[in-house]
Amino acid sequence: MCVTFALGGCATAPLERAGSLGSYDRMSDANGLVTKSRIRVNKKDLLAAKTVRIATTVFPARGDVALNEKERRLVANAISRELCLRLSERFRIVAAEDDADLTVQATVTHATPTSPTASGASRALSIAKTVALPGVPVPVPRLPVGLGTLSVEAEARDFAGFQKAAMVWARGANSITNSARISDEGDAYDLAADFGADFAKLVTTGESPFGGMPALPPMDTIPVRLGGAPKYVACEAFGRFPGLTGMAGQGLGLPPGWTDSGAKGSPAPAPEPAANSEQTLTQ
Repeated sequence: MCVTFALGGCATAPLERAGSLGSYDRMSDANGLVTKSRIRVNKKDLLAAKTVRIATTVFPARGDVALNEKERRLVANAISRELCLRLSERFRIVAAEDDADLTVQATVTHATPTSPTASGASRALSIAKTVALPGVPVPVPRLPVGLGTLSVEAEARDFAGFQKAAMVWARGANSITNSARISDEGDAYDLAADFGADFAKLVTTGESPFGGMPALPPMDTIPVRLGGAPKYVACEAFGRFPGLTGMAGQGLGLPPGWTDSGAKGSPAPAPEPAANSEQTLTQ
């Protein structure tokens, strides 16, 4: 499903499986306005959890995804970093070698690159409007062509390997809310934060992240987004947010790699494949 906005369009992302989840059984549709997803969640056990370990997001190379290793690594790390920040709001985040009530692992299953040519044309239109109509607060929609997409699947497992939450997620950039970056990975990088927010909400609340009024970010997360130290040291493994420099770069349409240094510490190893899967679904 792709929603067409009044002044533009959006790209359609495939809802794909990579086989990284312990189980795909009894997943149910949970779609947002511009997002497709399927979820499975054990609310009772999630709410009882106190600690979380976040494994490095996996973004394997595949022939139909035209992103190089550096671009894939940047997108994957953006997911891990967003998960770490969002989950820190309720859970204590522990290091890779520590025991935890839950282990979270995400895998990128597909990404459509952004067209730098189309993004450049969109930036040119925005600049032309600024020159022709200075001071007039009229937004210039991005051209509805060459938009990127991102598809991800993730799960949270307990210490015994039982699946407590799972999500298969897909979203395409749109010409209204996603700014144009002149880089192949531009849209996938920005959509990575959207996935991180959605999956973290699923794990934090035990409920679908779609629907209802959006909540304002907690005040203590604002310094972290501005490049400050995270609440838990374990999140340093994924580097710090690019802060004001990153926001300025996004506004100018610069490639994410120009302002985001990526992971700082040693990446957390991916956990072993799940040996068990629960069949309980709690909505």
